[in-house]
Amino acid sequence: MKTYDFLVIGGGSAGFNAARVAVSLGLKTAIVDGARDLGGLCILRGCMPSKTLLFMAEVLHLAQKGKTFGLRIPSARADMKAIHARKKKIIGEFAAYRQQALASGKFDLIRAHARFLDPHTVELSDGRKVRAKHILIGTGSKVSTPPVPGLAETPFWTSDDVLDLDFIPQSVIVLGGGIVACELAQFLNRIGTKVTLVQRSPNILRDHSEEASTVVQQAFVDEGIELFAGTKLEHISSTARGVTVEFRHDGKKVTRRAAHLFNALGREPNTGGLNLAAAGVRTKPSGQIVINRWQQTSAPHIYAGGDCSGPAEIVHTAIQQGELAARHAAGVKNLKPIDWSLLLNVVFTDPQLATIGRLERELDEAGTPYLVASYPFNDHGKSILMDANYGYVKVIAEPKRGRILGAEIVGRDAGELIHCFSGPLAMRATVFDLLRAPWFHPTLAEIITYPLEELADQIKR
Repeated sequence: MKTYDFLVIGGGSAGFNAARVAVSLGLKTAIVDGARDLGGLCILRGCMPSKTLLFMAEVLHLAQKGKTFGLRIPSARADMKAIHARKKKIIGEFAAYRQQALASGKFDLIRAHARFLDPHTVELSDGRKVRAKHILIGTGSKVSTPPVPGLAETPFWTSDDVLDLDFIPQSVIVLGGGIVACELAQFLNRIGTKVTLVQRSPNILRDHSEEASTVVQQAFVDEGIELFAGTKLEHISSTARGVTVEFRHDGKKVTRRAAHLFNALGREPNTGGLNLAAAGVRTKPSGQIVINRWQQTSAPHIYAGGDCSGPAEIVHTAIQQGELAARHAAGVKNLKPIDWSLLLNVVFTDPQLATIGRLERELDEAGTPYLVASYPFNDHGKSILMDANYGYVKVIAEPKRGRILGAEIVGRDAGELIHCFSGPLAMRATVFDLLRAPWFHPTLAEIITYPLEELADQIKR
């Protein structure tokens, strides 16, 4: 039986980076990953394929808006065979690079699935057993199928299927209003599919502010997506021509039919087959692994990171978690836990929605005083000339000194603009610090100066 200092279960963003750091610290390390294709969710079926498709759909959308910019573009339409081929080529290159790193020989790569036999031993799907002094669980997440009547019996697409389309669907009903649902609903709509989005919560993107989600919701409706929020799903069934979804909305029964159904009602931790009880690893009812600030589970030598543990299902935080776990296992001194007050999040809809730091809802719940100021994109020169009028920039600051606590941007390139706050927030900068910096005109970024100036005036008063 082979023995390791550090064993990683799952070779995605958390696991791969944990192994990389563990090896650099002198730990004998192995990754166990039994997935058909190596690379992890982000590269294969998440961030990279979805953003590749979303950008192509944005180029198409701008071409179709040619008249707005005084351009004669007779027609612009999606060639899904070509779109699919370009996506496969790009993702293939990303995956090959990761697979090369995984097979580099710096650590053992074991192509199998693992389940715990005891706190230090895992059994592999090929019958072998492996022991380790420290273990990291980075098994990610999987699509969940909530108990909606008829859903389990009805053929449906997951995000995997939508990301792999090589044709334009005639019509699709999208169940859900989270990030995956919204990004891919807009993609489908822009390539020419008739899209109906059915969301159970009162607003799409419910983890964000109502103000922000309302802007995105309005953009969707303006583009032609039929959107129902605040619904109660009653029954789903398949027909000879596709699917039927019955739900209640505003007290009335509504029925919608489409050729295809896209289940985007969420994901759940992929921890069911690990036999965590044998390892003494505690989970929440959702299956999410309980961790402390050092990524340790209830069994202190076992760590977890990424989607299977949360609290944020975001690639850069999964990388941070994996690296922190490896350093902690190696006994590195003077470590600092992840600072969740710097949490950065981006939704790649159009308009994009991006947030960083502590926002109004969290500050209100904590009873923390703050000042807030915002400025709309439809009153800013650069965004007006780009016909990018949806949204706003909002900045939140501490009332006495003006230290920046957080920011929320809805609008064109919000995912890029939010990084104007990353360094300043980490450095505990104030509104006045940012106003000392130069801001070029005319740029999208200079819109940030308007709420900063308003906050500076409030503090001076």
